[in-house]
Amino acid sequence: MMDTSFAALDDTALQKGKAWLARAKVRPTKQRSSLAALLVGDGENRHVTAEGLFLAAKSSGEAVSLATVYNTLRAFCDAGLMNEITVDATRSYFDTCTEDHPHYFWEDSQELTDAPAGEVAFSRLPDPPQGSEIARVDVVIRLRRK
Repeated sequence: MMDTSFAALDDTALQKGKAWLARAKVRPTKQRSSLAALLVGDGENRHVTAEGLFLAAKSSGEAVSLATVYNTLRAFCDAGLMNEITVDATRSYFDTCTEDHPHYFWEDSQELTDAPAGEVAFSRLPDPPQGSEIARVDVVIRLRRK
């Protein structure tokens, strides 16, 4: 699976990326600004893998390592700009939409997409262990085509 839809790295995208970083008080280094522009420069939300973002950065002419992409995505998550969605022990996606919403994981294409939020309902969640609280509930519905 390869992430194929990224914003073009132009001046408008770079400004949007820098504004996105500024909202969360993330220092806009050159590499962070470029990666932010690829992620949100066109105003669209997206689900990306670190590898897909790395390839998009390389194809845009950015000199960035895969480790830097991972570290930057972690910093974006820590700042509340993205959520990490783990679909299995070896695969995570990073979502630029931070509102609570469920996801479909398409097993054949390895793609993560949004599922209709209004159609998922929980009647009850278990009480968290003493001294803890529920931070968030991730719902990933795995699909395979018939």
